[in-house]
Amino acid sequence: MTARIILIGAPGAGKGTQAARLQEKLGVPAISTGDIFRQNVAEETELGVLAKRYMDAGEYVPDEVTNKMVRDRLAQPDAAEGFLLDGYPRTAQQVEELDAMLAEQGTGLDAVVELTADTDEVVGRLLARAQLQGRSDDTEDVIRHRLDIYAEQTQPLTDIYAKRGLLKQVDGLGEVEDVTDRILAALGR
Repeated sequence: MTARIILIGAPGAGKGTQAARLQEKLGVPAISTGDIFRQNVAEETELGVLAKRYMDAGEYVPDEVTNKMVRDRLAQPDAAEGFLLDGYPRTAQQVEELDAMLAEQGTGLDAVVELTADTDEVVGRLLARAQLQGRSDDTEDVIRHRLDIYAEQTQPLTDIYAKRGLLKQVDGLGEVEDVTDRILAALGR
């Protein structure tokens, strides 16, 4: 059974943890744009060299480069039967680009899972993680600002996918296994 899924959620909502678990349960690769960037940069691919120039300058990698990296990754054999995308799309323009990629393959998305979480709970998680990782720059104000930006940028995407009937909102708080079970139930698995 194929599974072409986008996983979205605020920083600290548990996307990384759930992506790893869902990859195993659904038998499809979890594809993170962060991982794609790092792999392309490490392998010094043409796109990786280009992306590194932007990253080294502290700038966002342009959609055009990101789109090409995602297109290349989705064309790999392990993604033929499905994928779990984390970190893409981030803009309405990227939604259109992903639609085009999937249309070329004669497929479409099965679902968009949004992990929801109480803001104060997420702030607490991120502050604890920052302390563990020694990230003194992750103050409560900085974290709340990142969450505000996330909400502002993500709302248009959740609106698009809700209108298409693809959006499944799942509570991302609680025991890791319980969250995985809620996601699988929302996907009808």
